Amino acid sequence: MLFKEKLDSGKFVVTAELQPPKGTDLSELFEYADKWKGRLDAVNVPDLQNAIMRLGSLSACALLKEKGVEVIYNLSCSNRNRLALQSELLNAAALGLKNLLLLQGDHPSIGDHFEAQPVFDLDVMGLLGAAKRLQEGYDLMGNDLKGKPQFFVGTQVNAAAKGHVLDLEVMDMEKKIRQGANFFFTSSIYEPDLLENFVRKVAHFKVPIIVGITLLKSVGMARYINKHVEGAFIPDTMIDRLMKASDKQKASIEIAGDLIRAVKPLCQGIQIIPIGWENLIPALLDQVGL
Repeated sequence: MLFKEKLDSGKFVVTAELQPPKGTDLSELFEYADKWKGRLDAVNVPDLQNAIMRLGSLSACALLKEKGVEVIYNLSCSNRNRLALQSELLNAAALGLKNLLLLQGDHPSIGDHFEAQPVFDLDVMGLLGAAKRLQEGYDLMGNDLKGKPQFFVGTQVNAAAKGHVLDLEVMDMEKKIRQGANFFFTSSIYEPDLLENFVRKVAHFKVPIIVGITLLKSVGMARYINKHVEGAFIPDTMIDRLMKASDKQKASIEIAGDLIRAVKPLCQGIQIIPIGWENLIPALLDQVGL
């Protein structure tokens, strides 16, 4: 059963993020994808995440698909103009990649090529509109296509927003649905109560929501997120739990497991974000019975 079919049927899905390598050695990429086979419903492959130069999501997805892995191809606005973005969408369709995650992308100034010039010719709403237009058989200038691509389109939402920012997220979500978004990945959730409030506000949209679960590797990482990642807050109780643990990996898995159990009734899936701890994903899934 394809990823789209699983979500359409109401199944709870499990996905994980798998970074392409910084280079051409694909052995680790294939190794983790092979270990996860039968455990995950899809593998999400980022596109120059955090503005770090890597192998692209397109080629990584195409190669993983050849090995029988269900993949989610990521495309972001930060480094390509509207010509290149539309062409990349057609490239994906020609390679048989149906699942898309369309994103705003990260400014190059935060990455490893900080002198690179940002593009942002389209924003994420414009990119969603471009994908919708291509599926209707036209490009953004109204020119006919020879053959229409068909995609299952996702994008991101901040489900941990509060107050006025939450209202803006809900409004944006509605606009994204009108522009063809079929499912949503949330940014990482650390406070299930915030997710519950968000889900209550968007329940009438009736679209699948897949919740981000990040493996916290250290107290330093947690504090860095609180200080530098906009809209994210890791509670002190969670940081204290990690600080007091003699086995950080075990504590990280337990914290993530508790979060998964708390959010599972509120959403239609999870995305595990391992940040270098890809080998721990099977143990986490064992712990939560997925």
